[in-house]
Amino acid sequence: MPFSYAAAASGSASSSRKPVPAAARRPVPSPAAAAAPAPSPSNPSAVSDSDPSSYSSSGEETDLTASDPAAASVISSYLSVAGDGADLSKVGIFLSSAARRRSPPCLICFDPIRPSDPVWSCSASCFALLHLHCIQSWAHQSSSAAPSPTWGCPKCRFPYPKSQTPTSYLCFCSKTVDPAPDPWILPHSCGDVCGRRLNADRDSGCEHNCLLLCHPGPCPPCPAIVPNAMCFCGSHRETRRCSHQRYSCSGKCNKRLGCGIHRCPVDCHDGPCPPCAVRGKHKCECGETMEERLCSERVFQCKRECGGMLQCGKHSCERGCHAGKCGGCPLQGRRTCPCGKKDYPSSDCDAEAATCGSTCEKVLGCGRHKCPERCHRGSCVETCRLVITKSCRCGGLKKEVPCYQELTCERKCQRLRNCGRHACRRRCCEGDCAPCPEVCDKRLRCGNHKCLSPCHRGACAPCPLMKTISCNCGQTFFEVPCGTEKNQKPPKCSKKCNIARLCRHKLECRPHKCHYGACPPCKLICGEELSCGHRCKLRCHGPIAPPNPEFTLKPIKRKKEKHIDSTPGTPCPPCQEVVLVPCFGQHLGQERAILCSKRRQFPCQNLCGNPLNCGNHYCTKACHVLQIPLSQPEGDQSAILSLASASAFAEPCEECNLPCQRVREPPCSHPCPLPCHLNDCPPCKALVKRPCHCGAMVHAFECMYYNNLNATKQQKVRSCGGPCHRKLPNCPHLCSEICHPGQCPSVDQCMKKVNVRCACNTLKKEWICQDVLKEYRQSGRDPKQIPKNQYAVGLLACGEDCVKKVKAADSELHLRKIQEIKTPAVEVENVPKRRKRRNRGQESVESSKFQEIKAVALKFLLVIFLCIIAVAGLYLLWKGVYRLSDWMNEMEEQRARQRHLKPGRL
Repeated sequence: MPFSYAAAASGSASSSRKPVPAAARRPVPSPAAAAAPAPSPSNPSAVSDSDPSSYSSSGEETDLTASDPAAASVISSYLSVAGDGADLSKVGIFLSSAARRRSPPCLICFDPIRPSDPVWSCSASCFALLHLHCIQSWAHQSSSAAPSPTWGCPKCRFPYPKSQTPTSYLCFCSKTVDPAPDPWILPHSCGDVCGRRLNADRDSGCEHNCLLLCHPGPCPPCPAIVPNAMCFCGSHRETRRCSHQRYSCSGKCNKRLGCGIHRCPVDCHDGPCPPCAVRGKHKCECGETMEERLCSERVFQCKRECGGMLQCGKHSCERGCHAGKCGGCPLQGRRTCPCGKKDYPSSDCDAEAATCGSTCEKVLGCGRHKCPERCHRGSCVETCRLVITKSCRCGGLKKEVPCYQELTCERKCQRLRNCGRHACRRRCCEGDCAPCPEVCDKRLRCGNHKCLSPCHRGACAPCPLMKTISCNCGQTFFEVPCGTEKNQKPPKCSKKCNIARLCRHKLECRPHKCHYGACPPCKLICGEELSCGHRCKLRCHGPIAPPNPEFTLKPIKRKKEKHIDSTPGTPCPPCQEVVLVPCFGQHLGQERAILCSKRRQFPCQNLCGNPLNCGNHYCTKACHVLQIPLSQPEGDQSAILSLASASAFAEPCEECNLPCQRVREPPCSHPCPLPCHLNDCPPCKALVKRPCHCGAMVHAFECMYYNNLNATKQQKVRSCGGPCHRKLPNCPHLCSEICHPGQCPSVDQCMKKVNVRCACNTLKKEWICQDVLKEYRQSGRDPKQIPKNQYAVGLLACGEDCVKKVKAADSELHLRKIQEIKTPAVEVENVPKRRKRRNRGQESVESSKFQEIKAVALKFLLVIFLCIIAVAGLYLLWKGVYRLSDWMNEMEEQRARQRHLKPGRL
């Protein structure tokens, strides 16, 4: 569809800050333009500058209009005028970055630039976006450190004067101060029409303004139409775009060259014509030498001297090859003496001027003194030997020296150079220290390189290098500033991976895109048939092709490149199908769901339960393989029974080794001595021991005989026929009845005689035991609680004899106490027995002569040892005092030397 200028005019008039759908603003391209390949922003040279028909509405504009409404609103008015000739190759990079809200980081601080941050953009060449506070600090440091008051862009190094240091936050077109962030427009943009002068090509004569809305980056080429655009040579005219009105017609230039003879043979070109390249023979300026040279170099001078006579006719020309006459003699005219004080107006050019005889007084080479000699020919003395007082350059030394001699001291300048890091170190410096010759060598903010500039103050310039980040195949790549590559990821490449799969699904898997590292694993099911008949249902685990190298920003240094082989595939795992398997004993309900690869019989938690040969018990073994299945018919030939009968783990049930557990008739407490059996148990012949009623003896009876007796007969048989001999409960006597069961009948009818006494054991009588019991009961005392040795004591009342006996005993006790009081205590006899025995033992021990000699020798050795210790201590004390004295003497000598040296220094 052809482009309509009416639609373009209406589209440009309707542009506003609000986004409009891209389809309403973008003209429909022609089929040829749609089929043409889109120029890449990284390769602007793909668009021709000579033919306007080569511009087309490429896929880049489509991406810009479809990626973000804010970016679409920026280029809407330009597309409406440019139509098929839209050229956004340069500004497209900045617009696409701003549309995605992913501006590159600041090259000074390497922090990301947010849409709300105040920024500054280089308007000279690179259009780099930097933080406002960063560029202000950068400009201040650069202008203060540089000799000239200028500062350069951190990226393109374009010099800016100090007066252009940014002071406020401006939009891209510099119309709005502090533009407010708006989600409907690009960040840091005011949203109005840019309106900047399109003067990218200064010789084009374009006077139009930019039609885009306020945007980052350079303005696009002018899309206006010029009807009669002249080519460079001026021989051809045609209608062209304003941005490309200067073009080449591809014909010969044919302009007159600088030689004025030949014409330019080059094709139509911009700028001045090249020098004439026609070769020929030409003479030099004096006309004596002929050489073959280019037409543009036909005027030259030979190496021969002129030698012609001057106008005076007395002197020859001393100039080299030249054209024209030699000229007049330089010695004609006014003549003076050598010092210039006396004139000789009528002197010839070949006669020497006489000296005047006065002092020369020409200023010598020192510039301060005059020549003291008489007027003389030739130059004055070069060295002024007048002795004067001079100061050295740094002013630290004054001395009388000849005037020609320069006075310098040996003092080194300690002032810092302009870098602020290194000292001058020049001998006798005047104060104008030379710039620092050292290399800065600081690590740049990128972290990869060092600063190669001369040593300077302030922060180093950002790294000017660019890092290329590419995909594995290298066909997709982009460049980022050095130092920002750490946060970058490799670009997504649309090319197919060239590594072929090695598994059995290489024809079924879909191809994947270019990547780093190992290829993605095959996600298909393995499907290989196993030995059991099932198929493997796991994900493919076949061999894996060797991986691509991993994405690294810095190449790893390797001594030798190791070839990475393919990873062999793993065999299919055992079959994972679930089957039901019975237990060894084939118990109902005990089947288990087991993996097919682990299919084998197992013992369940139940006991075997098979009836034993005894017929009374069942097999108590754990579930096991039956040696001969009993519960199955002979004709059943199932796989499980045949496996059970032929298994190596088959074992018979246990043999019943339990004793007989039947209850005997008649009942008996003794077990049957026979092993477990089906018939009745034999009669019990075991002996049963039963004590008699009084416990004097034990009877032994056969169990069968004793158990067949009734209770009365059993009591009768157990009697021993002798006295009972059991102790009565109320008295200390024994039962006198014949052995009988139960309680003794004569508990309170004991007829034994008992000696009864009074309380003091003085009176004594003989009673019958039952009378004693009655007496105790009458007095309210229980006979059972009375001890045996106190039985029948205290039942009789005491008489007069008992009282007399008590009084006599008291009188004897009183007399004994009086005697003890009157008898004095002897201290010697009160010594404890142990002490007496110890003293007695010590007095009786007598030491031998050998022991005495031994004791004397030990004492003598102890005295000698103590003397040696005392002598050693005195010796060490003397040594310490001697060394202390030497040290004090050395300190005195050092102090004396210091006192002698101090006056000399002053």
